Amino acid sequence: MKKATSGKMKAPLSPREQHRATVIDAIAQTMDLYGVNYTFGQLYGVMMFEDRPMTLDEMQASMEMSKSNMSYAVRALIDSKMVSKLEEKAERKDLYEAETNFFKAFQLFFATKLQREIDVMRGAVEEVMPQLQETILALETPEEERKMCLKDLHQLKHAISYYEWLQQFVNRLESGQFFEGQQLDVEQATE
Repeated sequence: MKKATSGKMKAPLSPREQHRATVIDAIAQTMDLYGVNYTFGQLYGVMMFEDRPMTLDEMQASMEMSKSNMSYAVRALIDSKMVSKLEEKAERKDLYEAETNFFKAFQLFFATKLQREIDVMRGAVEEVMPQLQETILALETPEEERKMCLKDLHQLKHAISYYEWLQQFVNRLESGQFFEGQQLDVEQATE
């Protein structure tokens, strides 16, 4: 069965292409867990199966997306550490490559996202805690306000202990400690 797209008839998919399409669809459906929309997930799946660096033009042809949407999708995937821009070029065009090692993709993605959470939250907590302490110690602070500030201060101290633990988790994640005994090298896994 041929499918009409953009006025062009597409050839039917081979069994291998159908199997890939099923997996690509599953990848795209689960990408919302990572803050990536469905279409961007499809692009990652296409790039993963392509298993070679691709130009924006090649991606655009395989996805039938506008150039601006394709650029936005690639930037989002780069920010998520699921795709990287390579130093070398193909005929003066930038090359991009998907991280095909799922252990590595998990490691990069979550370490980056969690580190951002740690940095943002610790920055806010460390800014606010001294101000809360000053308010608590100020003679002109009403007693009810002082009690509420003390409660907030205790919550923030608990938050600091959580973010210290989370930092240790991220450090172990970045070191690869959680992947001991796993095939982190895709080429080894296919041998």
